[in-house]
Amino acid sequence: RKFYYITLLRDPVSRYLSEWRHVQRGATWKTSLHMCDGRTPTPEELPSCYEGTDWSGCTLQEFMDCPYNLANNRQVRMLADLSLVGCYNMSFIPENKRAQILLESAKKNLKDMAFFGLTEFQRKTQYLFERTFNLKFIRPFMQYNSTRAGGVEVDNDTIRRIEELNDLDMQLYDYAKDLFQQRYQYKRQLERMEQRIKHREERLLHRSNEALPKEETEEQGRLPTEDYMSHIIEKW
Repeated sequence: RKFYYITLLRDPVSRYLSEWRHVQRGATWKTSLHMCDGRTPTPEELPSCYEGTDWSGCTLQEFMDCPYNLANNRQVRMLADLSLVGCYNMSFIPENKRAQILLESAKKNLKDMAFFGLTEFQRKTQYLFERTFNLKFIRPFMQYNSTRAGGVEVDNDTIRRIEELNDLDMQLYDYAKDLFQQRYQYKRQLERMEQRIKHREERLLHRSNEALPKEETEEQGRLPTEDYMSHIIEKW
């Protein structure tokens, strides 16, 4: 079988706020094993941000203050090859080097995917998907900007703090937007070129039909008479 890897990326600030609201309502990822190199991380490698069954009701400040929060740079971590940095063992390599390796790995894996889209560009995402896999959706994608994250009012200082916590995701998203636009423009140019070729062929066909003599055109459309057909049958 041939598998195609695809993904959707989201603006890191909106994604972070959306996850916080999700956790605030009681969501957990307790069933996630975080398998890496054939094992799960130890409690020392991946401490919990809360005690009890969940972290429901946590404030945004509490959410940001936890240094072990997996919401930080989640998109880079989920796209990168964690085995390159010792999985969840933070003492494997220095933090700065670890961050750079994860970012480059995430970029490479994103680039190598058959398709990726951006939630902030739904129509372009649909167009790219359809052109990439030669498929057609029944109805057009809708661009919904009034999400739960969009309904959260935060000041500029908080936004800057979220951007700092998700610095790798911010860099990945800038890279993804540029690559996304390149792929979109390429597919558009390819489509326009195909349309020009099609129109040229249609014009040439039309001109060739017009160039045929009237008598020849009529002859082409005339059916053999019964006598002629009888003669052919008798001959064979």
